[in-house]
Amino acid sequence: MADEPSFPDLESLYCSHHGWLQGWLRRRLGNACDAADLAQDAFLRLMQAPRRFGSAPEARAYLRTTANNLCVDLWRRRQIEQAWLEALAVRAPTVVPSAEHHAMVLQALQEIDAMLARLPRKAARAFVLAVAGDMTHREVAATLGVSTRTVTTYVAQAMLHCLRLEAKTTAQDLPDGARMPLAVATAPDLS
Repeated sequence: MADEPSFPDLESLYCSHHGWLQGWLRRRLGNACDAADLAQDAFLRLMQAPRRFGSAPEARAYLRTTANNLCVDLWRRRQIEQAWLEALAVRAPTVVPSAEHHAMVLQALQEIDAMLARLPRKAARAFVLAVAGDMTHREVAATLGVSTRTVTTYVAQAMLHCLRLEAKTTAQDLPDGARMPLAVATAPDLS
C-alpha cells in the first residue's frame, strides 16, 4: 500500500521522537517504568496501523494523542484493580482468593470495563446502576432521565455484549474443531 511508511520511516520516527515521548509520559505519569512501557506501546500501535505524517509536529501530535489514550487505559485499569483490592480488604481473612483467582477476576473486570466502554454512555451507566448498583429499572430510569423501557433495552444491550464476551472467551477455550452453539454465534446486535 502506498500510504504505509517503509521501515526506515518508522525507524527515523522512532529515533526522532521516542526520547521526547518517553519524557512527556514520565512527567505525566511520574514513573519512568510506566513511561517506557507506554512509549513502546505507542510506537507499537503506530507499527500496527502505519501512517505518514506531513511534519514533525503532526507526528508528535499523533504520538501524544496515542500516548494520552494509553495513559487513560492504564489509569482505568489501575482504578479497577484498586477497587478489587479494596473489596478484598473488607472480606474476612479466611476468604482470601488465590493469586490465580485474583488475576482471573481482574482480567474479567477489565474485559467488562472494555465492553462497557464500547457501549453508548447511557447504556453502560444503566447496566452498572441496575446490576452493580442493584437499582430497579424504574430507579435507573429516573436517574438517567429516560423511560423504563429504554433502561430495559440498555440493560439487554449490555447483557448481550457480556454474553458475546463470554462466548468469545469460551470459544477460545474450546478444543480444535468444536463450535459455539448457533444461538450464541448468531445473536442479533442491539447496538
